[in-house]
Amino acid sequence: MDRRQFLLAGSSLLAATPFAGVRAQAPIAARIGYIPIIGTAPIFVANGEGWLKQAGIEPAFTVFESGPNMIQALASGTIDLYVAGVAPLAVARSRGVDIRVVASTATGENVFVAAPALAKFFTAGTAAAAAFKAHKAATGKVARLATQPAGSVPNTVLQYWLWEVAKADKADVEIVPMGIDATQQAVLAGAVEGAIVREPALTIVQTRNPGIKLIAGGEELFPGQPGTVVAASGNFVTKNPDAVQKLVNGLVRAADLLAKSPDKAAPHVGAALGKGIVDPALIQKALVSPASKFEIDPRKIIAPARAMQAYQVKLGSLEKELPFDGLFETQFYERALKAAG
Repeated sequence: MDRRQFLLAGSSLLAATPFAGVRAQAPIAARIGYIPIIGTAPIFVANGEGWLKQAGIEPAFTVFESGPNMIQALASGTIDLYVAGVAPLAVARSRGVDIRVVASTATGENVFVAAPALAKFFTAGTAAAAAFKAHKAATGKVARLATQPAGSVPNTVLQYWLWEVAKADKADVEIVPMGIDATQQAVLAGAVEGAIVREPALTIVQTRNPGIKLIAGGEELFPGQPGTVVAASGNFVTKNPDAVQKLVNGLVRAADLLAKSPDKAAPHVGAALGKGIVDPALIQKALVSPASKFEIDPRKIIAPARAMQAYQVKLGSLEKELPFDGLFETQFYERALKAAG
């Protein structure tokens, strides 16, 4: 190679290097669907602290009213990540949607509250079934209970509690499916007598109306109640395994921050869920509520999720139990745990 060829080759290399560097560092776009509940907090903390950006992820968030409503977006490929209840995902896989749970975010989130018109029948020593019956006897009307659509975690745990735990008479209650925001408003307006809520709705409704009573906690509704998860499309996982790993690493860090410094985490969560209209102090209170249990380890919810699916079959909201093969990819959490330790 003569001197002229050497200089040309060198200039070509110098010209190509910056372009290659930019291309290698281009952020990975991640379209993230979520439901507006405190259980999604870890992903917003990870984003707010800049950990997603450091991971090379550029998130775009879209809010949905329930997990089942998000499945269509997954199926059509309009979102890459799903942050909502675990229950609809096995159904989605059975319909050909390649979706994989890479982390849990919260457990035991769903609780049952009674509006004042029903709460007064839940006196000390009165069983839930007796309280519903007393309400009907006094008012001549069944107790209307709001929750998310059939197939969702809230709907399933409400029915489990009513029929298997409380042994309520089906003639005394009516289940009314509606979205998360509508449920909150219906309880506050007295349009329903009870509801399944999650944080921050629990703190919001009890702050605005102290007569709204917490009747049953998450473990009472469904033992080991699995809740919100982060799931990614198979395509996203296959193309971006390093980004998924860094995302899960960030979720582990976020859960630690939520446990140790909820005051620092609250602004990130409030910006996402409160949209500037919910008092930051209320968000902080919701983060330390008994209904807020942040858990990133997906291994802990596999057995409860199977039990929940079996109950959905019993309810008829699911035709048959579906295989969990390939649904949970726990290796990302296991690596994150080693890195954190």
